[in-house]
Amino acid sequence: MLIDTHTHLDSHKFDEDRAEVIERARAAGVEILINIGFNRETIPTTIALAEQYEFIYGVVGWHPTDSLDYGPGDLDWIASLCDHPKVVAIGEIGLDYYWDTSPKEVQKRVFREQIELAKQKKKPIVIHNRDAHEDVVSILKESNAKEVGGVMHCYSGSWETAKQCLDMNFYISFGGPVTFKNARVPKEVLAKVPLDRLLIETDAPYLAPHPHRGKRNESAYVRLVAETAAEITGKTLAEIEQITSENARKCFSIR
Repeated sequence: MLIDTHTHLDSHKFDEDRAEVIERARAAGVEILINIGFNRETIPTTIALAEQYEFIYGVVGWHPTDSLDYGPGDLDWIASLCDHPKVVAIGEIGLDYYWDTSPKEVQKRVFREQIELAKQKKKPIVIHNRDAHEDVVSILKESNAKEVGGVMHCYSGSWETAKQCLDMNFYISFGGPVTFKNARVPKEVLAKVPLDRLLIETDAPYLAPHPHRGKRNESAYVRLVAETAAEITGKTLAEIEQITSENARKCFSIR
């Protein structure tokens, strides 16, 4: 059985067929889906999905690209939701220097505040990192994020950066891009990640794996990521399913 550790099933791109998408995931052997609520709009819809489906869990936090919309009461809101029985982590949080939607200093402040909250609530964190590897690692170190650990979501960095994250108690998660034929670096990094620190995801509806690249992604396609991970590691698909599912349950404290 598979676990999609990062999906956005509440996206408007699923409004016409959300139930069918969830059914296809289940039919493909996905036993658990972890949905990410990352701003004022998607946090409530993530909670609603988690309450509607027994096998869907929620992660809540404030995305770096939405940092300018983050207000004084939002940290308290996220804190209150951490007590919800289906909320398993804080995220996706971090830094995004690709999209110029929020000043870097604002992103850093919001990132640091949520790391501190995670430590208070004893929740792992899910990291969004785009074109900000050095600053993300620096903030994680100075904030002692090792105390809670978490997930480097849809990892795209170097092995050197991955090693630093592994040393801070983080899992390395791979999505659709690792299946691309030209994805030399992600494949090399996946091959080096210790198996007990490996996770897989879709980030649906974004970043669909080969052969669906450029189309809408969905959680059923996490099997394609698992197949690529099996090829790279020399393990069977069944072994990768078991390894990554056990890792996900441990990371997110899901029994």
